Amino acid sequence: MHPLLLSFRGFKVHTYGVLIALGVLLGIWVLRRGARAEGMDPEKVTDVAFWALLAALAGARVSFILLHWGEYAEDPLQALKFWEGGLVFYGGLIPGILVGVLTIRSKGLPLSETMDLFAPSLALGHAIGRIGCFCAGCCYGSPTSLPWGVIFRDPQSLAPLGVRLHPTQLYSSLFLFGLFLFLLLLRRRKAFAGEVFWSYLLIYSAGRFLLEFLRGDPRTQLLWGFSHNQGVMAALFVLSLFMLRYLKKNA
Repeated sequence: MHPLLLSFRGFKVHTYGVLIALGVLLGIWVLRRGARAEGMDPEKVTDVAFWALLAALAGARVSFILLHWGEYAEDPLQALKFWEGGLVFYGGLIPGILVGVLTIRSKGLPLSETMDLFAPSLALGHAIGRIGCFCAGCCYGSPTSLPWGVIFRDPQSLAPLGVRLHPTQLYSSLFLFGLFLFLLLLRRRKAFAGEVFWSYLLIYSAGRFLLEFLRGDPRTQLLWGFSHNQGVMAALFVLSLFMLRYLKKNA
């Protein structure tokens, strides 16, 4: 694939960073349109997105560094180059949600309704970001003989070269684009406040859990051969299911 979008006299533009930025911008555009449709102040909602995004990016990068510390021990400054690839989505999810909730409260916005507003944008931004992962070669899949397997040949790619691999990044991106469309529809027909956000986490955690079986990049293992990622996703699935039932019961 193409980790570098542009290189000129030592100046490098990484495809991963460009697509992450594009995902953020399109996500915020969808968010602001949704805010207007729901009668919320787009400026307040954008402020929430800004602070939550900073917290999420920091948490996602720190999580990646901790999981791959051996790669940065000799040159810690490399850890700052997040635009080259290396974010753990669920590592940014918790700090992003916590800071988002605090900012929502400080802005006087309704909590569950605002979180519902964010869910489609999160799925959209993540879907575009996963294309960036594909270009960088991170989050790569296990070897496969299937005809749609991909072979990475660029020496700057983070994936193994010359091996046909499952394009797990594209699997994830297609799944998230579909989730984005589903959440837009659900937001119009939701039965109670909070249904869209917790449905997003429920469906995403289930899909990510299954996708882990096709991943080929290094990951720590838990019990019975499951990865730590799958442990986190299983916990998130149970929490989301509980919250959906609780909110429905108390609506």
